[in-house]
Amino acid sequence: MNTIAAHIMTTIHVLGVKLKREEKGATAVEYGIMVALIAVVIITVVGTIGTDLLAKFTQVANAI
Repeated sequence: MNTIAAHIMTTIHVLGVKLKREEKGATAVEYGIMVALIAVVIITVVGTIGTDLLAKFTQVANAI
């Protein structure tokens, strides 16, 4: 009887460790997705600002 209880407790412990590892992996994936989205936003904003700045510099150059 004690052997069966020990085996069940060991199995529960091993499953708990595996679930914690998978959760860390999921967290890493979530951070990766967040970083990718932030990069897309930065690229979009920089592209828009760059286009606006180019138009302003062109306007100033034509005025000179």
